Amino acid sequence: MSLPLTFTAPRRGKPPRHLADLSPEEAAEAVAALGEPAFRARQLGTHYFRHLEADPATMTDLPASSRDRMAEALLPPLLSPVRALTADQGATVKTLWRLHDGVKVESVLMRYPDRATLCVSSQAGCGMACPFCATGQQGLTRNLSAGEIVEQVRQAARALDRGEVAGGPGRLTNLVFMGMGEPLANYKAVLAAVRRFVQPPPDGFGVSARNVTVSTVGLVPAIDKLAGEGLPVTLALSLHAPDDDLRGELVPINTRWSVDEALDAARRYFETTKRRVSIEYALIRDMNDHAWRADLLARKLNDRGRGWVHVNPIPLNPTPGSIWTASDPAVEAEFVARLRMAGIPTTIRDTRGSDIDGACGQLAAEEAS
Repeated sequence: MSLPLTFTAPRRGKPPRHLADLSPEEAAEAVAALGEPAFRARQLGTHYFRHLEADPATMTDLPASSRDRMAEALLPPLLSPVRALTADQGATVKTLWRLHDGVKVESVLMRYPDRATLCVSSQAGCGMACPFCATGQQGLTRNLSAGEIVEQVRQAARALDRGEVAGGPGRLTNLVFMGMGEPLANYKAVLAAVRRFVQPPPDGFGVSARNVTVSTVGLVPAIDKLAGEGLPVTLALSLHAPDDDLRGELVPINTRWSVDEALDAARRYFETTKRRVSIEYALIRDMNDHAWRADLLARKLNDRGRGWVHVNPIPLNPTPGSIWTASDPAVEAEFVARLRMAGIPTTIRDTRGSDIDGACGQLAAEEAS
């Protein structure tokens, strides 16, 4: 028996309808319903997606008599900043957002010399209950709308474009669904947001699909469904253990879909999309960092072929008061070396923002306490 693709989230106030929630055809219909020519939707989209503006006062090509009305109907405010913390000389910015109903979520902007990446949230809280994860400890409050997801991106892209992030004006190049929530448990909104990411203006931001990563703890039916969407985004499987006994403790959904079932789905995703899959593996001291587990992981990956996967070991960013902590550096080095000796491409994940509660969920949990 398999779970449905959509996990039911507790309902709070429904977010207001936003341009980013709508397909181009739906946006044209919404504008026409306001008594405006349908082409105004493209003008509105140009301001939002190309110029990164939501303030009707800047939209001087729209009739003064209707711009406020269209913005009120299709560009309602969805996020307001509560706190922003910086690290890495201002190159990493973590923002806590308040949504329309008071729910709080986080996003993290990380600027590198050759790219700028935004880590976005897809849910407020998370229902997957992974015990080492700050968000998982909060439980699930609700799903985010596509507009709420997209607005995180517009705000970050605008800050970069306006030179408000260290390093001067720049461009947002990469998007990763590795913030709060399980993206594939909010499938419809996440997919709609991804389409807005990759479509060119005035219908989206024009980000390359290859620069978008969707993370999952292993919702097998949703992985298979995503493979068939025709969007060559990168899939990141949060594995964290190669054996069912331990993974069942670390990632409770493993009791529904096992390690082998999750890896098989990841392999099918590669076969369909030709996009190499990332395996995310948080290294936890004396828990999942044993050399034999590295060997078992390598064997399971190689049994499914070569060239289809890349492993990202992640030094755990512990949450306050947690029993979980990062692996000893020497143990981490041995784990990585064994994977590489087995021919598995392996890169230790950069842990940006550890001094500003970098793990998603920590700041929201702190605000709630």
